[in-house]
Amino acid sequence: MKFRLALIAASAAFSAAASLSAAADARRKVIIDQDAFGPGGSNLQSILMVVQDPRIEVLGITIVSGDGWEKEEVSQTLRMLELIGRTDVPVVPGATFPLLNSEEETRRWETIYGKLAYKGAWMDKWPDYNTVNRPHYHAADVVPPLAEGEPTTKPSSEIAANFIIRKVHEFPGQVTILAMGPFTNLALASRLDDGFAALAEQLIIMGGSFDPDASTMDEFALQYVNSPRAEFNDRWDPEAGKMMLHAGWTKITVIPTDATVGTKFSAEVQKKATGGCDSPASRYVGSYGQLGFPMWDEVAAAVYIEPSIVKRADRLAMDIDIGHGANYGATLSWAPANAPGLGEPVVTVVRSVDIPRLEQIFVEEVRRPPQVP
Repeated sequence: MKFRLALIAASAAFSAAASLSAAADARRKVIIDQDAFGPGGSNLQSILMVVQDPRIEVLGITIVSGDGWEKEEVSQTLRMLELIGRTDVPVVPGATFPLLNSEEETRRWETIYGKLAYKGAWMDKWPDYNTVNRPHYHAADVVPPLAEGEPTTKPSSEIAANFIIRKVHEFPGQVTILAMGPFTNLALASRLDDGFAALAEQLIIMGGSFDPDASTMDEFALQYVNSPRAEFNDRWDPEAGKMMLHAGWTKITVIPTDATVGTKFSAEVQKKATGGCDSPASRYVGSYGQLGFPMWDEVAAAVYIEPSIVKRADRLAMDIDIGHGANYGATLSWAPANAPGLGEPVVTVVRSVDIPRLEQIFVEEVRRPPQVP
């Protein structure tokens, strides 16, 4: 009798373990490639959304310079994961500098063609409307003290491009790359392994600008009145953007500036995400959320989490201008039949999303308890 009971118990335990394994295998796999400048803000809040979702397995977060410097962003990402209870997710350092573009090149360009509204880590002066308490302009190897505290965990010793290649080969046809910063890491991966992109399930990028609505009187949208095709992620490293697009993906979805106009991380959204909730993620958003800014990267994260939020999209051939003239880094697009035919991929361009549903997804993800690793 004891043997029979033991056998039944063992069988039940095995079934439970098998069920957990099956559930884990059923989760969608993603690598988040991000210029994760924080604390809080669109970059880290978009990561938080995806990490919090129990239907998704985040294989790793690869970091690239852009809004801030890579070393600083690595520290801020590690600290956020500590604060929300997800130190199991690897943080993998990536490219510090663009492939060809540089601060010196950008300053020279500005003397000829006029000032860029935003230059990310190269910003030495901030416009009056900036409300984020950013560290002063500093060198790439400097990590200023973090307002949220210093991380105690360490980043991966692997290089981001190698990590991306390795994981895509480990899970062929199963891995989405969700790229929400400049595209240097993906460009490097495409040159180290020219077949890796075809092994990914899909690429989703936050980048590009086609025809954003600048009539909203939003100070960020107004930047596009005279430069509607300029967008930071492409402008930081234009050559990388072009190489990334031409890498041979089976599917590319583009979340351009157009899809983010009209979104805003407001006090109301923050209150819905944090009020009466004491989850680690809600505490983080309550402490470090940056009010008043568009939900740029949160839109890309939400499109990955729930594609049905897309209200309007079309198919265009897309490329990046890498001529070092007035349109350096600008988004190029054509109707597919009218493209030059030089390898420009035909991509799905998201033009608008369901903003109330976007906010609802954000609130739902933030209020979840930490997922069990």
